[in-house]
Amino acid sequence: MKIRLLVAAANIGFMFLLVIGNAAEAAEIKVLSALGMQAVMEDLGPKFERATKHKLAITFVTMGEAVKLVQAGETADVVVIPQQGIDSMVKDGKAAAGNVTVVARSGLGVAVRKGAPKPDISSPEALKRTLLAARSISYTDPATGGASGIHFAKVLDRLGIANEMKPKTVFPPKTGLDGVLVANGEAEIAVNQFQVLRQVAGIEIVGPLPGDLQDTIVFSAAIMGGTKNAEASKALVDFLRTPEAAAVIKAKGMEPATP
Repeated sequence: MKIRLLVAAANIGFMFLLVIGNAAEAAEIKVLSALGMQAVMEDLGPKFERATKHKLAITFVTMGEAVKLVQAGETADVVVIPQQGIDSMVKDGKAAAGNVTVVARSGLGVAVRKGAPKPDISSPEALKRTLLAARSISYTDPATGGASGIHFAKVLDRLGIANEMKPKTVFPPKTGLDGVLVANGEAEIAVNQFQVLRQVAGIEIVGPLPGDLQDTIVFSAAIMGGTKNAEASKALVDFLRTPEAAAVIKAKGMEPATP
């Protein structure tokens, strides 16, 4: 029993060592994060800073905006965005594939105003009927480069109703505000990632996009090739894979990456 306890303590100690890294040499870590990870990063950021003494300077943007910023020469130590955006950076030589770590996954959901009747979205055909019957819908403008908006535009194409939905669509000025438009009565239905919808008061999530219309958005963290804070950056990425981080990721409506 005593040996088992010692081994367990050693394992826990190792986890803490992964987190605290170079606490003695505090650094400022510049992070580009997807808006879909904002709730998670705003919760975990202060915890990481207290544990390591490093400081985080986080800019929240859409996936497309992050890619454009990096392509234009913007420097960052760590980028946390959907995998397809990371793949683009790896292809451009901005990050190495070996420095990319999956941290979370999310799906897309449908929401209505709190107290409103919940429409049938149980199948692709049911979702199609619901969307055609809706007075208005809101989702992230695909032109902003948000992963949820890009995918849902493809869903409308697959359902064959893209043209019918154009006059009914109210794009929010910023991704995530589609839920706010529904809460305010400016749109009847919102479609976005679960963790984004869950942040908005005054709306209720009806459920996920049905069947193969659903998309699993994989969020990865990449340590960028030009970083001068490689060890501190690795400490952040390691922290995002700890049990403490996994609990926060799950509480926010996402699925943590499996070890």
